[in-house]
Amino acid sequence: MSAAVQFEVPAIVPADPNANIADLLVERVKATPSLALFAVPDGDGWRDITAAEFEREVIALAKGFVAAGIEPGDKVGFLARTTYEWTLVDFALFYAGAVMVPVYETSSAAQVSWILSDSGAIALVVESDEHAARVAEIRSEIPLVREVWSMASGALDTVRAGGTAVSDDEITRRRGLAVGADIATLIYTSGSTGRPKGCVLTHSNFVELSRNATLSNREVFATPGASTLLFITTAHVFARFISILDIHAGVKTGHQPDTKQLLPALGSFKPTFLLAVPRVFEKVYNSAEQKAEAGGKGKIFRAAAHTAIEHSRLQQDGKKIPLGTKIKFALFDRLVYSKLREAMGGRVTFAVSGSAPLGPRLGHFFHSLGVTILEGYGLTETTAPATVNQATKSKIGTVGPVIPGVGVRLAEDGEIEVRGINVFKEYWRNPEATAAAFDGDWFKTGDIGAFDQEGFLTITGRKKEIIVTAGGKNVAPAALEDPIRANPIVGQVVVVGDQKPFISALITLDPEMLPAWLANNDLPADMSLTDASKNAKVRAEVQRAIDIANKNVSRAESIRKFAILDTEWTEASGHLTPKMSIKRNVILDDFAAEVEDIYTVPVTTTNVPLG
Repeated sequence: MSAAVQFEVPAIVPADPNANIADLLVERVKATPSLALFAVPDGDGWRDITAAEFEREVIALAKGFVAAGIEPGDKVGFLARTTYEWTLVDFALFYAGAVMVPVYETSSAAQVSWILSDSGAIALVVESDEHAARVAEIRSEIPLVREVWSMASGALDTVRAGGTAVSDDEITRRRGLAVGADIATLIYTSGSTGRPKGCVLTHSNFVELSRNATLSNREVFATPGASTLLFITTAHVFARFISILDIHAGVKTGHQPDTKQLLPALGSFKPTFLLAVPRVFEKVYNSAEQKAEAGGKGKIFRAAAHTAIEHSRLQQDGKKIPLGTKIKFALFDRLVYSKLREAMGGRVTFAVSGSAPLGPRLGHFFHSLGVTILEGYGLTETTAPATVNQATKSKIGTVGPVIPGVGVRLAEDGEIEVRGINVFKEYWRNPEATAAAFDGDWFKTGDIGAFDQEGFLTITGRKKEIIVTAGGKNVAPAALEDPIRANPIVGQVVVVGDQKPFISALITLDPEMLPAWLANNDLPADMSLTDASKNAKVRAEVQRAIDIANKNVSRAESIRKFAILDTEWTEASGHLTPKMSIKRNVILDDFAAEVEDIYTVPVTTTNVPLG
């Protein structure tokens, strides 16, 4: 390890090994009982919920869980979109001494079954009738689950009503049981085989990280009047961490699960900072561009974007901004940038971006709007952030410096390794995977990076094959590729989608199996690979194979488009190893143009749309 580069920043808040997540709410209520901690939709506006009101609701629901037989340490699954009730249920379970196991609301029935079975969950809360129906499909596979509570059917009210006989003292006792080293939650992450692994995150992971991150980025979180609108799924560690940090820091939080309603919600809620994945920033930019195009002002918008990016680059590099650029910038600020700022509510000054790389173009564009995007880096295993840019000093194109209380080093091959207050305890019931993931107390991320002299980290690659979409969704290619490859006419398949808006696939046909299949389907058996790759019946068969594979994964992980190549991948062509394994990087390099086509041609023209 002599060649490793290492940056370790001491914690700026003394560790409290006895503190648990429930303590953060207790402290918040004690400090500012009448501070608006949440706002919920109310007609065209928002209704505030104070810290004291929120805790009263938490305690009432916690009593209901206790009366329903939830014991300290019990695992309770939760499948819901991002709403106020998400954090309400989360803290009610903390106050009851239980452990939440979040499930993505887009998860397939098979994934829900695995997560609930593997975690040993004894109860489940779902949001909608559709979620309840998905669970009903696999009810026989989850015999440990005694109760399924559906919020849509008023289950939270029923649970609450059942808890009136439980004493305040019992809740006080239960919420104080857990210490820092105890499990707080079990969050499942995509394994390389496609079977999710449960990450055991402790109370200390969240408590110490919240306390240190709030102080190190106080301009974002600890400013009076700070507020944010959460719209990325709270089942993801990134939004979950921020929702807990917000309670500690006294940030007012609103929720909008429907991203189609995002711009109106931003306009009425008027947050001071946003939490988003790069795809959201892309959507804001693209919709503004399309709107300008429709109004015959596309040329002006593109000129404004070009000036914004140029202005921000010069500023970051400390270079003199030419007078012409200054004049154009001032003009476009009035014509374009001010309108975009207003569209985001008019008060957004910071945005925290994670889960996938943002790219300098968007970073510079938003910086010129007066929104500093603080890009960060982390994984489920690091309770979200290990590094993040700071309000006082950020560098576009990097994921920032190390957070206080955290150490990051680069192994000799450039792999990023992390230790500190944020690193998870272990993979649930999987000692082999845990042992493989650590070098001493350093967690091996599987990502490749580089530090600059000031300790700002840049992500340069990925050792592991997990794909991270532009929306921040982790996708294990093997879970999709293996079932598709099982189809007789498919030779090889490579799933693509890293930093892209959706998952797609490159497919080759099997020249040995193809003639027989063609003959059986009333097609010329000697059809060339080129003709077969364009044939409607062949395409329909490949689509069928893809539909089968898509049933094993969530919507966000499903293959939306594919390209059938008119060539083979062989060992001789350099695309397969002697063991006939695919050389993913070589294929992605050699077929970069085909991948690009997938993402530039409208979806409906290239395959059967998914229902």
